[in-house]
Amino acid sequence: MPYRRTANVVRRLAAREDAILDAASAVAAEGGMNAVQIVPVAHRAGIAAGTVYRYFPSKTDLVAELVASVATREIAAMQAAANAAPGPLSALTGAVATFASRALSERRLAWAAIAEPVESHLDAVRLDFRKALAGELETRIKAAMSAGYLPDQDARLAATAIVGALLEALIGPLAPDLAGDAASVRTAVQNATLLALRAVGMVDARARGLVAQIVLLSEKA
Repeated sequence: MPYRRTANVVRRLAAREDAILDAASAVAAEGGMNAVQIVPVAHRAGIAAGTVYRYFPSKTDLVAELVASVATREIAAMQAAANAAPGPLSALTGAVATFASRALSERRLAWAAIAEPVESHLDAVRLDFRKALAGELETRIKAAMSAGYLPDQDARLAATAIVGALLEALIGPLAPDLAGDAASVRTAVQNATLLALRAVGMVDARARGLVAQIVLLSEKA
C-alpha cells in the first residue's frame, strides 16, 4: 500500500515551503534577486541549506517560485481592492492605487520580481507576472467601458501601457527614491493613479475625486 501523507504532514511541509519563500522574499527585498542564493535563504529561514534543496533543487527553481508567489499575492491584493469597490470606476481606481502603493512599500522586491535583469530562462515567469497585471487592469477597463463610464478603446493596449508607465515611474531606474517619506509616497500613489485614469479617458475632476476617496479608504484600512 503506497504511503499517504497525513493532513498534519502536508500542512507542515507547506508551512516549511512558505517559510523558505518568505525568507527568499526578505533577501530579495534587501539585496535584489541576485542576492537570492540557497545558503543565505536557508540562514534567513533558520534551516539547513539541504532542507531548502529538498524543496527547490536549484536557485533557479527558488527564484521562479518566488516570482510566482509575489505575483499571486499582488494580483490577489488588486482583485480584493477592486471587488470591494462600489462601481467599475472605483474598482479600476482601487486596482491601480493598490498596485502603486504596494510597489512603493516594497520597491526593491517589486523591482526584483518584475524587472530586475536576471537569467534569461526566468523571463517566462516574469512575463507571466506582467501579463497578469495587465490582464487585471484590462478586466476593470472593460467593465467601466461596458457600463458607459469610459470611452470606447483598446482595453488591452491601454492596460499594457498603464503597467509600463507604473513600473517605470514607481520602481524603475528613473523613479525617485521616496524611502521613508510617507507624504511623498502618498503623493506618488495619487499621481500615478491619476495618470492611469486620465490615460483611459476619465474626466479629470472625477478622476481626482475617485483617487482621493480610494487613497483615504486605504489609509483607514
